[in-house]
Amino acid sequence: MIDGLKDKVVIVTGGAHGIGKSYCRAFSDAGASLLIADIDFAAAEKLAAEIEDQKNRHALALHTDVSNETATKEMAARALEHFGRIDILINNAAVFSVVPMNRGRIETIDPEEWDRLMAVNLRGLFFCCRAVLPTMRRQKSGKIINIASGTVFAGAPGRIHYVTSKAATIGFTRTLAREVGDDNITVNCLAPGNTLSEENPTEQMVKFRESSVALRSIKRIQFPQDVVGAMLFLASPSSDFMTGQTMNVDGGISFL
Repeated sequence: MIDGLKDKVVIVTGGAHGIGKSYCRAFSDAGASLLIADIDFAAAEKLAAEIEDQKNRHALALHTDVSNETATKEMAARALEHFGRIDILINNAAVFSVVPMNRGRIETIDPEEWDRLMAVNLRGLFFCCRAVLPTMRRQKSGKIINIASGTVFAGAPGRIHYVTSKAATIGFTRTLAREVGDDNITVNCLAPGNTLSEENPTEQMVKFRESSVALRSIKRIQFPQDVVGAMLFLASPSSDFMTGQTMNVDGGISFL
């Protein structure tokens, strides 16, 4: 267990499914209070209820479309109204699995899908950070953790719009870290590798996740729990003097 997260208030976007769901459960286990912001409100509400059913655990579900600026402002306002502060923002929401995307090559990607993906993966990142920063600046404290992807470092063909958005996330992280450091706010990036995060994966999806095993130094499928430790470290006081950085957690495919 990583110390220093008890009673912290954490917003996790896209927290109702996949790795985001694992982040939420890990933060709750560490004693933090959660706002689970997801476009799938029913799933967010179910997870929040599961957390609230445990003694001294606190979670609030909120329907949030991160590509909508008004929705992200409401997200921050509800966190303040319910918990009184915002300590940590996890920008996890993305078009990837729950909101499906074309995984083909550049010729197969519709321009409308490109725009929709950028609206969620990048404009959403921009809006969520802007929504919480006034509070974090007033507090003179805060942590923002953006989610990139190991695909940025691999250069594998396919889903170029997704990889582009995750490469941009790293640049966004570095610039924002420079802009908010004077307010004692850190901004870091976590880049998971190819992770079996689906709740009911098809045989085809399992084979896709297995395709990375041969490339890894650690020869097995990656699971959400493999990423959680790095997330808790970045959110905890243990990383207080670390900002603008990207942690790659992929079992040893790419060495940065």
